[in-house]
Amino acid sequence: MKMIMNVLILLVSILLSHSAISAESNTVVIGDVEMPEIQSSKAFNEIRKKLGKWEGRMTQDVSGETFDVSYEWRLTSGGNTITEIINEDGVEMLTTYSDEDGELVIKHYCALGTEPIFKVSQASNNVLAIELDKSVSDYNPDNHSFVTNMKWTIDSDNPNSMIFENIISLDGEPTSNKAMLKKVY
Repeated sequence: MKMIMNVLILLVSILLSHSAISAESNTVVIGDVEMPEIQSSKAFNEIRKKLGKWEGRMTQDVSGETFDVSYEWRLTSGGNTITEIINEDGVEMLTTYSDEDGELVIKHYCALGTEPIFKVSQASNNVLAIELDKSVSDYNPDNHSFVTNMKWTIDSDNPNSMIFENIISLDGEPTSNKAMLKKVY
């Protein structure tokens, strides 16, 4: 009986020490290959604050129409990319956030049929704003409808509440949308 107890204690000790080592390390390993450690930009870390699901209501400036929206941010690719699944009035879209050469690159796959690429225009503790990166996105408002700007403002008194705003060039005319969001999880 004493031997069984000693074996159990040994197994528990091994498991606990392995868990402690794993918890201390952010190393990503696939098979036998250890992935290189990455340094995330300030803007990427601002997006990390949004991980989880957020829901609310959006108002379209052009029509005054309001509708349900949800945004779900997930960390993927060993911590190198954040995906955002967007659902606006039942229409699903996707945005990806990843660093390239120390700068956050945002790619939006839009229901308008365009795929604009954005760069950061403002990154602070509570605000992240992005704008169309004209050096890699050659959309022209005369020929395309596309998102031109997005901005998230987290409530400094309640980090589970934020405002999302965007500007869309719709048939050559700028229009804005605004959503009040609450974090679900």
